[in-house]
Amino acid sequence: MKLHTVHPAEGATFSKKRLGRGVGSGLGKTSGKGHKGQNARSGGGVRPGFEGGQLPLFRRLPKRGFSNAKFKVRYAVINLSDLNKFEDGAVVTPELLKEMGLVKNQLDGVKVLGNGTLEKKLTVKAHRFSDVAYAEIEKLGGKAEVI
Repeated sequence: MKLHTVHPAEGATFSKKRLGRGVGSGLGKTSGKGHKGQNARSGGGVRPGFEGGQLPLFRRLPKRGFSNAKFKVRYAVINLSDLNKFEDGAVVTPELLKEMGLVKNQLDGVKVLGNGTLEKKLTVKAHRFSDVAYAEIEKLGGKAEVI
């Protein structure tokens, strides 16, 4: 199969509505917009959920429950393979990671994940470590310090 032989399935595509083209189209004159009114104007129409001025459903229904989303703790993550950029024996801190551009912003802290392999002995200071990352850093003789 080649790209020039690929075609959509039968009945999957439709010809475009050609509005205002006069005889035979059935979409001439007002072009399917009816006569005057807000919906006939350019840029007209109402927002989703608008009920013509009636109190909208989302305001009529009682608000219930509690969402913990605004209190969620979010970590900036970094992988073990990214730590190979540091020289052997270096002390890696969240400030240093941000300075080098490995972490864009610290959010609620930095978490080190175990993706990739670490080849250097480092002292890593972070807010969280995955079990794999912690074990890998310690195995190479480095230190994983929780801030």
